[in-house]
Amino acid sequence: MKVNWQLFVGLSVFYVIMTIIYWYVGGEPVGIAGMLLSACLAGMVGFYVWFTQKRIGTVMPADNLNAEIADGAGELGFYSPHSWWPLPVAASAIAMGFGLIIGWWLTVIALAALVISVIGWVTEYEKPLDDPSMTSHH
Repeated sequence: MKVNWQLFVGLSVFYVIMTIIYWYVGGEPVGIAGMLLSACLAGMVGFYVWFTQKRIGTVMPADNLNAEIADGAGELGFYSPHSWWPLPVAASAIAMGFGLIIGWWLTVIALAALVISVIGWVTEYEKPLDDPSMTSHH
């Protein structure tokens, strides 16, 4: 992960340099603010990856110059094969966009639908905890 944090910190430095150049050339304040925010975002990601790598201490295959592609093999995580939740999340986000154009009332309704949809998507595979009073300890 050494390469990862170096990439993002380098990107942050690049954005800062470009912001300074843009400022001297006579750029608009919105562009300067956007480039500074980009530098901050890249810096935050770089710091997070550096901090996580330092805390975990594992070496990634990307850090080894002699690594093979197979060295990075393994389980990447669980991905739902047939979830329907992205559909209501996307529809609610589109409705929120239309609500900004049409009226505040649609934005409020769409926001409520979006919150419900995101909660449904995140908790799709949650299992309820067993009730301790239902188990017997004999």
